[in-house]
Amino acid sequence: MSRRDLPPPPPPAHLRDWLDEAAVRADRARFLSDLGRRSLGVGRLLRLWAVAAVCVLGWCFVGMAWMAFEQHDPFGYVHGLVLAALGAGVLVPAGFWCVRGARRERQVRRLLQAWAESGRDPVADARVRAPGRSLTWLVASVALGAFGLWVAFAAAAPADPVRTTYGETAYLMGIGQILWVTGLLGLAKAAAHQRWAVRALRAPAS
Repeated sequence: MSRRDLPPPPPPAHLRDWLDEAAVRADRARFLSDLGRRSLGVGRLLRLWAVAAVCVLGWCFVGMAWMAFEQHDPFGYVHGLVLAALGAGVLVPAGFWCVRGARRERQVRRLLQAWAESGRDPVADARVRAPGRSLTWLVASVALGAFGLWVAFAAAAPADPVRTTYGETAYLMGIGQILWVTGLLGLAKAAAHQRWAVRALRAPAS
């Protein structure tokens, strides 16, 4: 199986009786562990932050373009157009990466649900719940979101209509908003994983 390929779905219920139970259980444990890392691993968190960093870079170009336009001179307009083109060249691919990542995430969630419903294994299920990884996502996302809010409010609160331009305020507030939204996405993902794990991997009633 290639590192980029997702695990296959579980075999249909009517075929499992014909398969070796130990092999099916081993496949379930291995695939759930792999899907869990893809969904809530540290690498997934770093990729989310990498996309956010690209968005921040793109917004920096847009913010500088805005400030260049506010100079109201021919050189400023030309400079602003160049910066705006650079910003679009960064933000548009970042948008495609976000869409691609969301589609991949839906595929991973569907496979996680399917393999979780294919059987029960307390040891494998405990690893998939991954409270440590969820806590890592939670703490890191809260910290990033709080920093983003601080940047946004720190840019807006002391803004002076005389000395501060709209471009400068939008430049910093945009960066803060990107960081804040990224933190919210990470927080929502950690909470959603825990809700799913409690529901889908609960022990069967005796």
